[in-house]
Amino acid sequence: MALLNASQVTKRFGGLTAVDKVDFVIEPGMIASLIGPNGAGKTTFFNCITGFYRPEEGEILFDGHNLVGLRPDLITRRGIARTFQNIRLFQNMTAIENVMVGEHPRMKAGLFGAIFRDPGTMAEERRVVKRAQELLEFVGLRGREDEMAKNLAYGDQRRLEIARGLATDPKLLLLDEPTAGMNPQETTKMVGFIRRLRDELKLTILLIEHQMKVVMTISDHVSVLDFGVKICQGTPAEVQKNPRVREAYLGKEYTHIGA
Repeated sequence: MALLNASQVTKRFGGLTAVDKVDFVIEPGMIASLIGPNGAGKTTFFNCITGFYRPEEGEILFDGHNLVGLRPDLITRRGIARTFQNIRLFQNMTAIENVMVGEHPRMKAGLFGAIFRDPGTMAEERRVVKRAQELLEFVGLRGREDEMAKNLAYGDQRRLEIARGLATDPKLLLLDEPTAGMNPQETTKMVGFIRRLRDELKLTILLIEHQMKVVMTISDHVSVLDFGVKICQGTPAEVQKNPRVREAYLGKEYTHIGA
């Protein structure tokens, strides 16, 4: 059974159809990539999955439940976490505070507990801190708990954002251009780290990525969007050879190159 099954998803902005009747399936344990030229509708499709946008048409089933119409926080509770193309950390909070924010959807303490500090609330707070420390160690930020997010190096901020996503205890992790702005060495490390997320934490991963070397190295399955339409899907090798994909990236007059 598919973990995520999107059917005929369509999102319009006025007269512009940003996502046009897209079908998409991702199975448990898969690393899948969503690629396409700039403006192809990739992030819009992510936003439909995570509840930032509501599609005008179509259905998005996650673990058998329809996500269309749910608020982002409720979708997070169901088990979907994401990062953003432009890092969205709480820059003036510490690393551990950022991760603890991610744990909030799973916390049970309410206003009463926050005011009166009952034993249950105190125990939950200790658990949250311990879990945040474990996640920071997993992403390679051990010993950086008290550093302000804005003072971390770019690559470390990427890892911190992933740690915050992991704190929500997801089944599906959406990564929007996780290697953007990284040098080749940092990119190689991030590819290995994404594999660890799948292999060690048993996560299913969907990523948007522009670096084709990353896509072809790490993906089990690739889907290609162009002007909001899915034009191809398959293994990395199949997608790489597809003439419609070459045309979308290079232009029709260049598709003969390397043929």
